[in-house]
Amino acid sequence: MSDVSTIIDVLDSQIEKLFLKIENLEQANIDLTSKIANVQAESELQSKSFDGLKYKYDALKSASSFLGSDENKKETKLKINALVREIDYCIAQLST
Repeated sequence: MSDVSTIIDVLDSQIEKLFLKIENLEQANIDLTSKIANVQAESELQSKSFDGLKYKYDALKSASSFLGSDENKKETKLKINALVREIDYCIAQLST
């Protein structure tokens, strides 16, 4: 009978350890989920910041071409031509 009692005590002890491990893992899971959410939010902010900086860079590139820089002249000419076509289209629409 004492063998059964010993086995039950050992099993009880092991079950308590398992429940403790489960609680620790659940808490770790909650912490990691929170960190993932924070990293995703930070990534989104950096992506928006990058898009804004890219837009400013393109604007500066165009402005540089207008001021006489030869590096991006072709691209600037294409943009100007596209704007002129859009203006012509708007004028044609207003004329009719």
